[in-house]
Amino acid sequence: MMMSIRENVHRILSELPPHVALVAAAKTRSPEEVMEAVEAGIRIIGENYVQEAARVIEALGRPALFHCIGSLQANKTKKALELFDLIETVDSLRLALAIEKHAAAAGRTMPVLIEINSARESQKSGVFPEQAETLVREMARLPHVRVSGLMTMGPFLADARELRPFFRETRNCFERLREMAVPGTDMRILSMGMSDSYGIAVEEGANQVRIGTALFGGRLRRSQPDQHGTEFAF
Repeated sequence: MMMSIRENVHRILSELPPHVALVAAAKTRSPEEVMEAVEAGIRIIGENYVQEAARVIEALGRPALFHCIGSLQANKTKKALELFDLIETVDSLRLALAIEKHAAAAGRTMPVLIEINSARESQKSGVFPEQAETLVREMARLPHVRVSGLMTMGPFLADARELRPFFRETRNCFERLREMAVPGTDMRILSMGMSDSYGIAVEEGANQVRIGTALFGGRLRRSQPDQHGTEFAF
């Protein structure tokens, strides 16, 4: 028997250690579905697109924190700053500078995660692990952007157990950067793992997971992944 959103939220929250935050990946979900998840205990909503986040917030207000978990174009950062409490997918200084510009104008500091391309896939966004320190140090000089951790998607693999080395490399990168304690950064969030892989990600050190299908049920999928693999990812 198919479980309800409420039942799925309760089940997954009961499985996660207390220190692991659950982001409900709400791509294509209706405001009603999002509200059911919030009422069941979800405290962070992840949206892939600015326009979808705007639609949900217009309908519901702000019953939870909102994270940007999809690729963000520099020309949409102004609107993103109005909607999101954290941006998880910063992968270039160019995007960071656009966030800095609009955050300064809004008089706020925007927490962000740096996206790590842990599998070094040429078609995917994110910086390679060996490039992360340089980007962190460049972004640390921006007064209205706060690097708060790392995220990774990992490659799309039929067997989620094969993601373990990619999660492990991202965790190692996260720990190195945290030990460096670069001034102007706050390395506290390691966002890894989705519906089919969150258990493995937690074992490898994730303290935040992004889950959609296991919470909301299946959805219609495109034949090919976009640059984030998001139709398979959550």
